[in-house]
Amino acid sequence: MRNTLSLVFISLRPTQWVKNSFVFAALIFSQNVLNPKMLMISIAAFVIFCFLSGGVYLLNDLLDIEKDKKHPEKSYRPLASGRLSPKVAKITIIIVLTVSLAVSLLVINIPFAATALGYLTVQIAYSILLKEVVIMDIFSIAAGFFLRVIAGAMAIDVPISSWLLICTIFMSLFLGLGKRRHEFLLLGEDARNHRKVLNEYNTNVLDQMVSIVTAGTVISYSLYTLSYETIKKFGTEKLWYTIPIVLYGVFRYLYLVYRKEGGGSPEITLFADKPLFASIALYVILVAIILYF
Repeated sequence: MRNTLSLVFISLRPTQWVKNSFVFAALIFSQNVLNPKMLMISIAAFVIFCFLSGGVYLLNDLLDIEKDKKHPEKSYRPLASGRLSPKVAKITIIIVLTVSLAVSLLVINIPFAATALGYLTVQIAYSILLKEVVIMDIFSIAAGFFLRVIAGAMAIDVPISSWLLICTIFMSLFLGLGKRRHEFLLLGEDARNHRKVLNEYNTNVLDQMVSIVTAGTVISYSLYTLSYETIKKFGTEKLWYTIPIVLYGVFRYLYLVYRKEGGGSPEITLFADKPLFASIALYVILVAIILYF
């Protein structure tokens, strides 16, 4: 029993839950981190999204079990390796997703629950259909990050800057394209056999897309920090001081993707690479100083 629970927990991919930290964006940039009530609500939202995303990961593993058995990395997952039975996986998916949605409605509020349901709908659509539709597969991955930010704002009932949402969209596409490029290179000639949509891509197309969203990420963030709306809201124009750190983080990530063949798992890349992790930590500290002191 204990071993089964351990395998279920691993299948929920807790190492990828760092992605759910996007729900804190609204809390941080609305300057409410020091508000105990809003902080607790945001933490609750984070936990809910951890289990929602975990349930979706398990569903995706269940649907792709045969393909994952042939994958050089995914074949070690509990379902693909045969250590976890499909029956247990199905029961877990139903329980985790149902309880998560119920708690989001009862503990937080209706707008947050609606956004969480929207996130779940997009992710299920991705698992069943959209992951095999060229370009839409990448937009579906990006939508997950975007909806996390929206959900964080809905949870504490604060408006969120349109500029910040645009930044999130570009950054989400940036991470999604890096992931797709890594998968394409990792599987090599077998990529097309593993997933049909990879037949529609090549490195040139992916590199062009990466270039576009990289520029969009940097420019939109820079405009956000310099916009009149942002300066008026925070009462300072110093947020632009963070631009060099963002540039370094983006360039470092590109270096890891292109020279170290990273990017397959953004959450692992962020923690495994010390310079990149240091830049993120420095960014958080500097933003906190600018907005709160």
